[in-house]
Amino acid sequence: MKPVAILQHEASQGPGILLDHLRQQDIAHVLLDPCAQGSAPADARDYRGIIVLGSNHCANEQLRWIDDERCLLQSALQHDIPVLGHCFGAQMLARAMGARVWRNPCPNIGWSQVHITPCAQQLMDLPAQATLFNWHYDTFEIPQAATRTMYGQHCLNKGFVHGRHWAFQGHLEVTEASVRQWCSDGHDELLQAQGPAVQSKAQILAQLPLHIAALHTLALRTYSAWTASLDRPVSVPVAASTFDKIRLKSSDYLRMTL
Repeated sequence: MKPVAILQHEASQGPGILLDHLRQQDIAHVLLDPCAQGSAPADARDYRGIIVLGSNHCANEQLRWIDDERCLLQSALQHDIPVLGHCFGAQMLARAMGARVWRNPCPNIGWSQVHITPCAQQLMDLPAQATLFNWHYDTFEIPQAATRTMYGQHCLNKGFVHGRHWAFQGHLEVTEASVRQWCSDGHDELLQAQGPAVQSKAQILAQLPLHIAALHTLALRTYSAWTASLDRPVSVPVAASTFDKIRLKSSDYLRMTL
C-alpha cells in the first residue's frame, strides 16, 4: 500500500501525536523535508494521503519548494488524494484551492478557544468548543468550494473542509515536549510579539499537561476521522481452484510419505 507523505519543514515542528496515531493504525508513512531538500514531490498519486505541517516561512513566499508544494496539493485535489494541513499546511491548501493568504490583524500565539461548526462536530466527533495551540501571523480565506469548520475571536477562519481535504489554522499535533521546545526556540519572538491573542511563555506553559491532555483527545478524534477516509488496501480473494490444488498437493504428499 502506498504511504502517507508527511511534509515537515522545521526540526522542532514534527508530527508529534499524529505520528503516534499513524503507527498505532499501522499506516505506512514517509517523512519529507521540502524546505531542506529545496523541492517537493510532483505527483500526489504516489501517496495514500498528504500531511503538511507548520513552517517558519510564509505560504506567499516565492520559493521553489513552496511552489512545488502548492503544485503537489493541486495534484492531490485533482486526484482526490486526502490532504491534512496544519497552520502553514492549511494556508498552503487554501492557496492550492485558489484562496488568499494574508496577514492576520494580530498574531495568534498560545492557547485560545475556537468554536466548532455543527458540520465539523458531526464529521470529526468534536465538541462545540475546544482549545487549540497556535503560533501564526497569517490567515486564509475559506476556499470557494470548502466549508468552515472552526472559527476564533481573534482569527476568524481556523479551519475548513473540502471532501477528504482538511485544514486547521492551529496545531493539533503538538506534545508537551514540543511546546516547551517552541517556547525555548521562540524566546525572543515571544518577547517581541504583541496583541490580544499573544501569550507569554509563562502563560503558555501554565497547566501545560492539562492543556495537552485535552488537545490530544481532540486530535485523536480528528485524526481517526481523517485516516478513516484514506483508501483501504484491496484484498484479492484467492480462487477456490487454487485452494483445491494446494489441498491436492498436500494429500499427494501425505500418500507418498505413508
